[in-house]
Amino acid sequence: MTYTEEFLARANELIDAGRFIDNKGWVPATSGNFSARLSDGTIAVTVSGKHKGRLQIDDIMRVDSEGRSLDGKKPSAETLLHTSLYKRFPEARAVLHPHSVNATLASRIFGQEIVLEDYELLKAFSGIDTHETRIVVPVFANDQDIARLAGKVEQYLDTHGNMHAYVIAGHGFYTWGGSVAEALRHLEALEFLFDCELRLHGVKKP
Repeated sequence: MTYTEEFLARANELIDAGRFIDNKGWVPATSGNFSARLSDGTIAVTVSGKHKGRLQIDDIMRVDSEGRSLDGKKPSAETLLHTSLYKRFPEARAVLHPHSVNATLASRIFGQEIVLEDYELLKAFSGIDTHETRIVVPVFANDQDIARLAGKVEQYLDTHGNMHAYVIAGHGFYTWGGSVAEALRHLEALEFLFDCELRLHGVKKP
């Protein structure tokens, strides 16, 4: 198969991100999925069922803006969650979805939202330049009907406005950015902040 220079560049960025995320233990087994939007509006996305720490070029495929395969490969079942984010956020060029312990536990403990405020590391998120900030990461119930889950995310955005990430309960989280590097920065910051909240919750428990 012939790959464009742009596709290869984004695919290699996703492969490198996968190795980093796997080294942190945030994508066990074949969990997680990653994508990057190309300049023609198509999307490079990880194929279904591949270990994210051992991705190869052939493990990255192309889909259209509706998540339909353009090269005969099978995309992740959650590709519609990626495409819906690209439609909602025109500036987004990459979406990363790990299945970390911190996100999974936080979704069990904090209910419908995880509130992050007054942390210096909040400045890791695009558009935030002070620790005197409060962001809410919503938690959605897990759902095998991905179109329905994407609809619930859309409904939340319609009523609550912008957000930087969301968690699927007992599952993992989604975050995005203007590049793979920016999305990875958001992911790493969220992992740190989720860990802080979990430890703080433990300290506060009677």
